[in-house]
Amino acid sequence: MEAYEKEALMELNAWKRKLAKNPSMVKDWTKSFQSKMNGYVPDKVHVTIGNAIRQMIDTTMNTSEYVQKKEPLQHMSLEQRDEALQKAIVSYRRTASLEGAGTGAGGILLGMSDFPMLLAIKMRFLFTTAQIYGYDPKRVDERLFLLNVFQMAFSSRTTQRETLARMEQWQTFIDEFGEELTIDQAIDWVTFQLEYRDFIDVPKTLQLIPGFGLFVGATINYQLLIQLGEAAQYCYRIRWFQDQLKQ
Repeated sequence: MEAYEKEALMELNAWKRKLAKNPSMVKDWTKSFQSKMNGYVPDKVHVTIGNAIRQMIDTTMNTSEYVQKKEPLQHMSLEQRDEALQKAIVSYRRTASLEGAGTGAGGILLGMSDFPMLLAIKMRFLFTTAQIYGYDPKRVDERLFLLNVFQMAFSSRTTQRETLARMEQWQTFIDEFGEELTIDQAIDWVTFQLEYRDFIDVPKTLQLIPGFGLFVGATINYQLLIQLGEAAQYCYRIRWFQDQLKQ
C-alpha cells in the first residue's frame, strides 16, 4: 500500500470513529432547536422540498439527465482520483453558490425555485464523483449507491451509521436482491425525505427573505456542496479499499 493510501485509510477510519460517537450535547440541542424551528416553516416550503426530493430520485433512477458523456476514469491511483474530486468540488460549489445568490436575491418565488435547482447540482456532482472513482452511474446499483452517499451527507447521526453499515457491505446488500433490486428495497424513502427536509428546511427558508436571502443562499449552498463532497470522498474511499482487497 502506497503512503498516500495509508494516510487516506487512517483518515477514513478516523471519520468512521467520529460517526460511531454519540452526538455532543451541543449537537443534541441544535437538533432539538432545528426540529422546533421546522414547526414554523411554511407548509409550502415543506411541500416544495418534498416534491423536489421525489423528482430528484425519479430523475436519478429513471433518466440520463445527470449522466455526462465522459466514461468512468480507469487506471488511476487513489491520490489522482482524490485530486480530481477536489477540482470537481471547487467547480460545483462555485456553481451552487452563484445559483443560491441569484435565487436568494429574488425573494420568495425565485427562492423557492432554488430547492430543485440545488438538488440537481448535487446529483450532477455525485454522478461526476462516481465517474472519477471509476464507477459507471448508468448502472442501477451505482445510482442507488449515489443516493446513499446523499443520505450520508444530509442525515442524523443514527441514519449515518445505518448508511455506513450498508455501504461497508454494499456488494452483499446488492447481491441479495439480484436483478429485482428496486429503489424501495434499497432506500427508506420516508426517512430519506424527512432527514433531508429537516436538515435543510430552516437555513433554506432564510434564503426566501428578500435581500438577506442573497447572502444566505450563496453561503449555504457553498457549505452544502463542501459537506456533500466530504461525504462522497469517504464513501468512495470505502469502495476503493474494498476493491483493493478483492485484487
